[in-house]
Amino acid sequence: MTDDADRVGWAVLVAASSGALLCFLNLSALNVALPAVARSLHASPTQASWILLSYMLVTTVCILSFGRLADLWGRRRLFLSGLGLFVVACAACAFAPTADLMLASRICQAVGAAGVMANASALVSDAFGRRKMGLALGVLAMVAALAQVVGPLAGGFVVSWWGWRALFMLNVPIGLCVLAWSWKVLPNSAAAQSERFDLAGAALSLIGIGCVTYALSMAGTSGWTSTPVWAFMLAGLCAIVLFSGVQMRVASPLVDPSLFSDPGRRIAYAGILLLSMTQAAPLLLVALYLQACAGLEPSEAGLRIAPVAFGMLMAAPVAGILLRRFSAESICVGGMLLAGCALATLAALLQPAIGAVQLSVCLWVLGLGIGSFVTPNNASILQSVLPRRRGIANGVRSTLQNTGIMVGTALTLSVAMAQLPSGSQRMILGNGSPGLSNLDVATFTQGASSALALLAVLCLAGAALIANSCRQAGQPQSA
Repeated sequence: MTDDADRVGWAVLVAASSGALLCFLNLSALNVALPAVARSLHASPTQASWILLSYMLVTTVCILSFGRLADLWGRRRLFLSGLGLFVVACAACAFAPTADLMLASRICQAVGAAGVMANASALVSDAFGRRKMGLALGVLAMVAALAQVVGPLAGGFVVSWWGWRALFMLNVPIGLCVLAWSWKVLPNSAAAQSERFDLAGAALSLIGIGCVTYALSMAGTSGWTSTPVWAFMLAGLCAIVLFSGVQMRVASPLVDPSLFSDPGRRIAYAGILLLSMTQAAPLLLVALYLQACAGLEPSEAGLRIAPVAFGMLMAAPVAGILLRRFSAESICVGGMLLAGCALATLAALLQPAIGAVQLSVCLWVLGLGIGSFVTPNNASILQSVLPRRRGIANGVRSTLQNTGIMVGTALTLSVAMAQLPSGSQRMILGNGSPGLSNLDVATFTQGASSALALLAVLCLAGAALIANSCRQAGQPQSA
C-alpha cells in the first residue's frame, strides 16, 4: 500500500473501531448496571433479562440482513445510518421512564448497532490490502477486548456515582463525534445493484433465532420440560431448517451457500459460534453472583471481572504474530483449550468468599484463550472470500458470534437460576444487595458452577472439532 492508501486505511480503521467500541460498550457495561436499571424501573425478572437479551437478539438478527444490504447498497451508507440511529436510541434509553419504554429503546439501539457491527470488519478489510488485513482486524479484536475492560468498569463506577441514566447519556456526545469523523473519512463502496434482497430469508432468520432464544430465556423460570419452552424451541428449529432450504433455491440468497463450501471456513464458523457462547456469559454471571451473594457494589463487581478483557488485550496482537509461524487452526485449538480449562477451574472454585487472586487468574486465562482464538479465526474467514462477498461473509461471522453470545447468556442464566424460586431470581436480577438466604446462596452457587462447567465443555468440544478437522485434512490449512 502507498503512504496515501495507508493513511486512508488507518482513518477508516479509527472510524470503524470507534463505532464498534461504542456498540460493544453498551453490551458489556449493562452486565454490571442491570440490577440498578431493573430496580429503578421496577422491572420484573423477565423484563430485566430482555432489557439485556433484546440488544443481543435484535443485533444478531439484523446483522445477517445488514451484511447482505452492505453488499447491495454500500457499506458507508449503512454504517452512518446505523450509527445515527444508535446515538438517538442512547438518548431515548437515558430518559426511559418505564421498563417497557426502556426495552423499546434498547431494540432501536440494537438495530443501529447492527448497522455498525455488520460493516466494521468489511470496511476495514476493503481499506487494507491482504498483507495488512490481519493486523487491522487484530486491532478491531483488541477494540472488542477494550470494551470488555472499559464497559464493566465504566458501568460500575458511573452507576455508583451518577446513576445508570448517565451511562447512556455519555454515549450521545461521543457518538456524534464518531459520526462526524466517519462521515468525513469513510469511502463509498461498490454496490451489487443487480441482485435482490432476500425478504423471505430475512423473515425466517428472525423467526428462527428469536424463537430459540425466547425458549432458552423461559427455561429458567418455566422449566426445561414445560410446553411453551419446547413449542418455541421446535418452532425456531423448524424456521431455521426452512431458512436453509430457501437459501438453496433463491437466485439472490440472504446467505450465499458457497460460503460454506470450503471445509475450513465451515469449521471456522462453527468455532466462533462455540467460543462466543463463553465470551460474555461468564462475565454477566460472575457480576450478578458477586453482587447477590458476596454483597459487592456494581463498581467492585466490574473491577473483579475486568481481568478477562486484559487477557484478551494481551493475546490478540500475540495471536497475529504467531500466525506467521503457526497455522490458524493450531492457535485456535490452543485458545479454546485455555478458555475451557479456565472455565472448568472457575466452576470448581466458585463460592461467595472466592479469593480475588483466584478469580482474577481464572478470568485472565479465559481472556487469553478468547483473544488467541478470535484474531486468526476472523482474519482467515475474510481473507478467503471475494471483496464483493465480504459484507455477507462478515455478516455470517458476526451473526454466529452474536448468536453464541446471546444463546450462551440465555442458557447460562437459565442453568444458573433454574432451581431458585421466582422471588430469589427477582432479587438477583433486580436488587444487588445481599438479601439471599443461605439456602438460596448455596443453590445459586451450585447452579452457577454447573453453568460454568457447561461452558467449559463447549470450549473443549470446539477444540476437538477443529483438531479433528485438521487431522482429517492430513495437514493444517487456513481456517
